[in-house]
Amino acid sequence: MPSAPVRIILPGMLRDLVGGLAEIEVESPAESQTVAELLDRAFSEHRILDGKVRDERGQIRRHVKVFVNGEDATRGEGIGAPVPAGARVHIINAVSGG
Repeated sequence: MPSAPVRIILPGMLRDLVGGLAEIEVESPAESQTVAELLDRAFSEHRILDGKVRDERGQIRRHVKVFVNGEDATRGEGIGAPVPAGARVHIINAVSGG
């Protein structure tokens, strides 16, 4: 039985880089996957996003937050956080000003 895909919701800044896509749908493996594995799958077709979300070590950039079903993965296990089938993952760019 196929598992439910994961939906990655992109902020406006990143949408412009992928032709206006608001979401990327990624098929889920039978077992749970990590944030890193999910991003690898999602960014395989959208390479430009990888450098905006992850640094050269593969870690989530300081100014980016990743939420899995409403939980801030960047405060916990980071790229090792589990992502269940059917999850909604939001990528949020920090906003600052002065």
